[in-house]
Amino acid sequence: MPSLVLYVTLGVSDFERALAFYDAVMATVGQARTDETLPGWVGFGPDYDHGVSLWLCKPFDGDAPTPGNGQMTALRAASAEQVDTFHAAALAHGGTSEGAPGLRPSYGPGFYAAYVRDPDGNKLACVFHRHGLAG
Repeated sequence: MPSLVLYVTLGVSDFERALAFYDAVMATVGQARTDETLPGWVGFGPDYDHGVSLWLCKPFDGDAPTPGNGQMTALRAASAEQVDTFHAAALAHGGTSEGAPGLRPSYGPGFYAAYVRDPDGNKLACVFHRHGLAG
């Protein structure tokens, strides 16, 4: 069965600043810009037929982008080291920390995550949820 989520869109105010941030942080989890092109949009990750992708655009209504309270996009990491690298890349490219890399036992055993906000305030998590667990 395909994933329930097809894509995630985040509104940005400054495309060049956003691309510098997202090129850096998405590379840490092995995701590059998608080959698909849409005017005024940039996507990361697989195409629509092969998984969930992340897209950046300016809001259609022309207003400033505003992050939602409680909204967060979580990126899958293949290791704790990817989570650490993601967090460092985010901070080096204009992001702010919302939670340093580490285990989050309240979310279950082996849940290793870091939380950041991009330069527009969108909240991202990077999660390796098998840290220290077999299989």
